[in-house]
Amino acid sequence: MASWLSRLLGGSAPAAPLRLHGIPVALRNTHPAIADEAVLERLAESLALVATYAPERLRHMQRDVRAIRVERFPTRGAFLPGERVILTELTFLARRDISAAPVASSILHEGVHARVHAFRARVGRGVPAADDMAREERLCRRAELSFGRRLPPELGAPVVERALASLALADHHVAPTVDWALARERQERVDRGKR
Repeated sequence: MASWLSRLLGGSAPAAPLRLHGIPVALRNTHPAIADEAVLERLAESLALVATYAPERLRHMQRDVRAIRVERFPTRGAFLPGERVILTELTFLARRDISAAPVASSILHEGVHARVHAFRARVGRGVPAADDMAREERLCRRAELSFGRRLPPELGAPVVERALASLALADHHVAPTVDWALARERQERVDRGKR
């Protein structure tokens, strides 16, 4: 109705919402040096790796998340349980000194958090305890490790290396408590220094 009315009044129909591999995508690009097309191309390439080498994980994400949001953030990725959104960091997607495999692994990792959240919601469990977070983080890293081992060796090596290194850490390092306000402040200082 809205698009019909817009065309009737001489406007153009609103653009269809972006979906990649069946998941809605929202891009919030605040970085003038980064092209939207390059970021979306890398996101599509990364999701294609998940679709090819861990299709069950992609199906879980399609059920468990409402969207993938790309924006500037003080870490590679996050799962926002209140919104059921996977957040993927803008400049991480823009990097071309790494392959799409670490990006795909990060998205897959956050998809496992989404899966755990969906399970907790179904069984009526609330916010996890601190020791549950370390256990959950290890579950995510094991999923990354499995994914990395399924990839061709040249793509999977950095994914496997990072997952193994993380799995070797003590619980408080695997799932550290993060002061997000401080992390944002540091990120903004870095961004201001680059302008």
